[in-house]
Order: sequence, then C-alpha cells, then structure tokens
Amino acid sequence: MEAPIETKLNTILVHFDELDQKLAQAGTDYQLATELSKERAELEPVVTLAREYKSAKIQRDEALELLDSAEGELRDLAKAELEALDERLETLQHQLKSLLVPRDPRDNRNVIMEIRAGTGGEEAALFAADLLRMYLRYADLHNYKTEILSANETGLGGYKEVIISVRGKGAYSRLKFESGVHRVQRIPETESQGRIHTSTVTVAVLAEVEDVEIDIPESDIQIDVYKSAGAGGQNVQKNMTAVRITHLPTGIVVSCQDERSQLQNKARAMSVLRARLYEIEELKRQAERDATRRSQIGSAERAEKIRTYNYPQSRVTDHRINLSSYNLAGVMEGTELDTFINELQLADEAERLASYEAS
Repeated sequence: MEAPIETKLNTILVHFDELDQKLAQAGTDYQLATELSKERAELEPVVTLAREYKSAKIQRDEALELLDSAEGELRDLAKAELEALDERLETLQHQLKSLLVPRDPRDNRNVIMEIRAGTGGEEAALFAADLLRMYLRYADLHNYKTEILSANETGLGGYKEVIISVRGKGAYSRLKFESGVHRVQRIPETESQGRIHTSTVTVAVLAEVEDVEIDIPESDIQIDVYKSAGAGGQNVQKNMTAVRITHLPTGIVVSCQDERSQLQNKARAMSVLRARLYEIEELKRQAERDATRRSQIGSAERAEKIRTYNYPQSRVTDHRINLSSYNLAGVMEGTELDTFINELQLADEAERLASYEAS
C-alpha cells in the first residue's frame, strides 16, 4: 500500500484509540458521549479493516521468513500461504481505499428530478414522457417511493416539463448520474417519410433538503397564485390554487399546480426551490474544493450530452464512460438502467480515489 495512505491509516488508528479514552472519561456528559460514539461508529469499519490489514502483513512477513529457511513440503506450504496472504492483502487494500474515499454527503438524500423537453418540439415532449416512465419503473424496482410534484403536459401525451420526487435509501447516490442532456434518435409516429429525427431532453437531479438547511427569507420570494390549468392550457379549476414562486436574488421560478389546495402547491414549490438553491451552494463548495477538477462523472453539468438513445439500432450509449447497450427496450423499462449506473458509480469512485491519493 502507498505510504501516504498507510500514514493516513495510522493517524486514524491513533485517533480511534483517543476516542475510546475520551469515551471512558465522558462520565455523565451524555451529549459529549453521543458525539464521540457517533464519530467512533463512523471510523470503526475503517479501523477493523486496518487492523486486519496490519495483522495480515505480519503474517506475510512470517511466511516470507519461513519460505527463505524451509525446505521440501514445508517450503511448499509457506509458498501457498504467502500467495493466499498476498491475495488477501490486495483485497483489503481495495476495501480500505474505498472506505477512505470521501463520500458525497448528499448520497443518502431523497431526490427531486426535473425532466424538461429540449430541442425537437412535440417529439422531445414525448421522449420526456418516455424518460419519466423509465425512471418511475426504475424507482419501483428499487423500492423507492415516487410522486409527481408538477407536470406541464402537451396535447399528445408528452411533457414540456415534469417534476417528481423519489424517496428511498441511496436514491440520490444512484440517480445523480442522470443529470444532463439525453438525446434520442428515432422516427416519430407523425413522420410520413420515415426520416430519423434527433431530439433532446434535459434531466436535473437535485438532492432534497430540509427547511432548516436552507433559510429563505420571505423578503427574497414573490408568490403569485393563479387558476390551475390542464393539458393544452385549459383552466380546470375556478379557484386560485396554482402557485408560482420567484426567488428574487437568483431569478429562479418554480410553479406547482397539481394539488387541490394552494397551501399544498406552495409547500411543494418551496421544496423544489430549496433543492435548487442547495444545489447552487453545493456546486460553489465543490468548485472551491477543487477548481481544477473537470469531470463528467457526477458533476451534473447540464450542458453535457450524457447519453444517446438510438431506436433504429436499439442502442443506448453513455458518452461519459463510452459504454453502449443494445437492449434499448430493457433500458427504457428501467430493468437495464443499472448497466450504466453501476459503471458510472465505479468510475466516480475511481475518480474520487485518485483525487484522494493526490491530496
């Protein structure tokens, strides 16, 4: 294992022992004991593996020493043990590096996903509906709970914009890689000449935040109410239940009209606004931490074309990791989407590890 990582592990082991000493001295200070216990629990998986790694290294040194002095059958046994220990040490190194890599603090949060039709007119809106169905099916397969927060439908069954919430453990850790521009190449149903059209849909994945995390003064927002509208812009309610919130400092506008009451629509719109503002702050912090790092993996750069769905060839290509699947139907059903997400997570982990080792 590289010397810098060994040094970090030794520092963690020393700190872990110090935590045990402080816990023993905490007495009736329950708040301090709780804080120390929480920190100890976070470090324990790393410490357990680090101790196992150190023990395996000692065993390897002993096996190597025996190999140098032994003969015959005993030498063969020492050689076999050395090979097994080398394999074990390699596995432990990989596990330790994975644990040492700083995690995205948003990974266990719930998600607010915004799907917007881009270039391509009605065909883009129809593909937005296809992506919505894909994500709803994917969420169901992972036992995530979903809810449509806002929807702006077109007359042909597509969506100009649809916003959903996805709730469940690790939802953000998996769905965050869907942020970006999704491009579709296919023959629209309305195309009489059989020509392939190219359309785009933009997906934004935001980590849901609590009220206490993002303080939004009332003076910073403007709230407008209006009548809810159905597909094609038809007014479907006489009451002013729809809500539009404008965040004055940033110009962000969030509208919600799907609930029956103005209060519910306002709550949903505020939830989306908080998530957008949180993301802006998180991106600022990320830029400050590493101004030189420019990665397509996990950076959620919306202008990037991340994936192409080619219907004539039944092919889906993720351009960030240069990976293609020829099971387009399975991807659109949500069953094969993990083909990409799993590889994106591995690529993201490798990128984080490289940054960690260089720090």
